[in-house]
Amino acid sequence: MTSVHLLHAGYIGSNTASTVVLVRDGDALIVVDPGMVARRSLILDPLAGLGVEPAAVTHVSLSHHHPDHTMNVALFPNAEVVDFWARYRDDLWLDHDGDGYHLAPNTQLWLTPGHSEEDITLVVEADDAVYAMTHLWWGADRTPEIDPYASDQAALERGRERVLAAADIVFPGHGGPFRVRA
Repeated sequence: MTSVHLLHAGYIGSNTASTVVLVRDGDALIVVDPGMVARRSLILDPLAGLGVEPAAVTHVSLSHHHPDHTMNVALFPNAEVVDFWARYRDDLWLDHDGDGYHLAPNTQLWLTPGHSEEDITLVVEADDAVYAMTHLWWGADRTPEIDPYASDQAALERGRERVLAAADIVFPGHGGPFRVRA
């Protein structure tokens, strides 16, 4: 069984918080972007409601390395951290295959630079839909059209096209999900 659960819908404005998601895929429990939130209980309480202890989380996936997406990685002491070019466990720096690398049977990362040079999108083929967790958009309204901090707007646009062609539901970096198609 593969499922995706919103733990915290992020926001951006006078305050900033990342969108935090839990993916269950076989034996893998993957937390995506455990970054800035008003208080850690906004991540931990929904996780507990799903019956998941922080120590049971197997992976933390980081869309990119900005602090608003990484601040709470240490909440998951046994997790392997996965970013655009490697996996990290304890004092090990382990390579992975890059674009298309599978964290679990139905969960893979795509290299989608644009907001930063190090961006990834986590794509999950769940039982009910195909999900994408990404910073290609900031909010559920698919904004901003032009990312004011983009390292490469053209690459960002290519990533958006790729994600929209594959996903049913997108979780943007700082907002609730939006549906691409029913």
